[in-house]
Amino acid sequence: MIAIVTVLFALPLGYFLRNRTSALIAYVAIFGYSFTFQSVYLLRFSIGGDGDAFPTDPKEMPVGYLVVTAGIYLVGFLLVALGHRLGTKRRTRSTVAVDLDPAR
Repeated sequence: MIAIVTVLFALPLGYFLRNRTSALIAYVAIFGYSFTFQSVYLLRFSIGGDGDAFPTDPKEMPVGYLVVTAGIYLVGFLLVALGHRLGTKRRTRSTVAVDLDPAR
């Protein structure tokens, strides 16, 4: 779920918002909401006995889940930065003047 949210929102936020800080804060807010929802959703399966996302031993740390979500979070930040760079290029006009007078 967080991978889908990252792909759907990170690049467009960076592209359409002029302020990169605003885009990053919006991405953090969207990611935080979806991460919480995903964690609760996976925790319900873990309580039911499914050990795919979290280890079945409660004393064992879910390091794999931490690594994957941190990687997706980092990719989201990179996509916001890429979107901001592309958006800035689109918004800036070239200041080079073209001489349309014929050569003398």
